[in-house]
Amino acid sequence: MHLQTKYLGEVEIDKSKAIQFPAGLPGFIEETEFVLLDLPETRIFQVLQSTNSVNTAFIVTNPYHIYRDYAFDLDSSLLEALQIKNEEDVVVLTIVTLRNPFNKSTLNLKAPVILNSTTKQGKQFIINADDYPTKASIAPDNSSLKVKGE
Repeated sequence: MHLQTKYLGEVEIDKSKAIQFPAGLPGFIEETEFVLLDLPETRIFQVLQSTNSVNTAFIVTNPYHIYRDYAFDLDSSLLEALQIKNEEDVVVLTIVTLRNPFNKSTLNLKAPVILNSTTKQGKQFIINADDYPTKASIAPDNSSLKVKGE
């Protein structure tokens, strides 16, 4: 299937890789289907692109590349909603807000996007504790950056 995207132009996607967000995302409740696309020349960042709207796309990253000690518990309603049965099925992503210069960019650690990689279901999960900010630095300490494959 051909998909027009916000950041990558037209791309070919496998419809079976589409991720369903039955409740949409906060502020985008009508957007219920997304695909995860790799950004060229980076091994850390991806695009969570709506399959319905070209302009609805979010730069995302695995927060553990930057914040190795990031931890929270998923509540039972989320586990049930996403049909999560095994920890290995869970993918955690955080939405990136890009700034110029890049080291001023932030991650939303308060509301990670949780995916079930097996069932292709997703939901943005708001952490009820005040442990994490919505605007965590993308470069808290360069020595803590970890790249995929290292």
